[in-house]
Amino acid sequence: MKAKEKAMSEDMKKIALILSFALVVAISLFSVSIAYAGGVRGIGLLGIWFFMTFGIVVVLAQVIPAGILFVAMINGVFTPAQRNERPVEVV
Repeated sequence: MKAKEKAMSEDMKKIALILSFALVVAISLFSVSIAYAGGVRGIGLLGIWFFMTFGIVVVLAQVIPAGILFVAMINGVFTPAQRNERPVEVV
């Protein structure tokens, strides 16, 4: 394979950057609306906005790999090791 094929194209980098920015903006608007509806006003609104926004981003960053690992674990438990092997039967 050529090195150019392995690397991400410039268009894909721009799309990924725009999608990441849109996700953070959507999360921040959601968190500031929750804080405002909860009665937070003034400078506390900014603190709650930062705390909730980056807290949600961190949780999402951990949920995606955890979901991949969970699906791989379930797949490994319920599929036989060899294709022609019969699964274990409970007597």
